[in-house]
Amino acid sequence: MSVIVTPRLAGSLVGVPVNSRRSRLGRTVDLLVDVDRWRVLGFVVECGDDGERFLPLAASQAGSDEIEVGSPLMLLEDVGFYRARAQSLRAMAGAEIARAGRSAGFLGDLVLAGTGEVDELELDVGGVHRRVPARGSIVSPPTATAA
Repeated sequence: MSVIVTPRLAGSLVGVPVNSRRSRLGRTVDLLVDVDRWRVLGFVVECGDDGERFLPLAASQAGSDEIEVGSPLMLLEDVGFYRARAQSLRAMAGAEIARAGRSAGFLGDLVLAGTGEVDELELDVGGVHRRVPARGSIVSPPTATAA
């Protein structure tokens, strides 16, 4: 099964329905990304039973307005296992990105290749959107704020 038909922004894959043979299984609420390799591992899917499941990217096909999966059995129950090994796209939104030891801007979105690899990062640099290569980019850990 091919995973992503054409290069696209990762954010466009959040909130779309997940279907299996025309039956709606749920909708995506997040993407989990291996930022060491800059590769999408899969989706966090909110299912009809209000539970969250993990859908591996390799087991899905992202269309223009839905994500198709061959079988509901591909939705895995242990989302925590995958969250512990990846970064959440939602949590990374707005994070500072460093390149060559310097701040490059703040993360807006990820540009995905057809294979699920992250080719580029779309950054906000002083209100201007700019794309930089994902390779060599580092997501700075969030800073704690006093409540």
